[in-house]
Amino acid sequence: ENMLQIITTNGTHPEDIELEITERLLVTDQARVTDKLKRLDEHGVKLCIDDFGTGYSSLAYLKHYPIDTLKIDRIFVRDVIEDSADAELAAGIIKLAHGLSMRVTGEGVETVEQLDFLRGHGCDQVQGYYFSKPLPAAEFAVWINHFNQTASVTRPASEPT
Repeated sequence: ENMLQIITTNGTHPEDIELEITERLLVTDQARVTDKLKRLDEHGVKLCIDDFGTGYSSLAYLKHYPIDTLKIDRIFVRDVIEDSADAELAAGIIKLAHGLSMRVTGEGVETVEQLDFLRGHGCDQVQGYYFSKPLPAAEFAVWINHFNQTASVTRPASEPT
């Protein structure tokens, strides 16, 4: 309830929020966590499992919690080009998530090869230093403006934004 109160107090719409949680949270005090996550979901807050595959990886919680997005941990993304096991894990996570109607974000993208691999396997979103280091809000606003202007000029018409 505190989270919903904070969201509405600040004039934000719950459906504009994506809350990142860890696998560890899902296995501690399951009854209480389940109730809270379901209430957030009912109000439109999107739920994302951060660093998927590095924690308690019980796949059962994917069925029981209203998860919208899985984030592939950078430990798997880092070596997708050189390590066939990491490539299989990343591709498998993407396929698993899509099979459960979830979106997938690849974390830690630092090279165009990693980006191309994830895109080629249908990854919905990526993040990482390939695009930018983390930025304060004011710098991000400048960066995103520049990125959007540059991308609209250089991106092929068939490529998604």
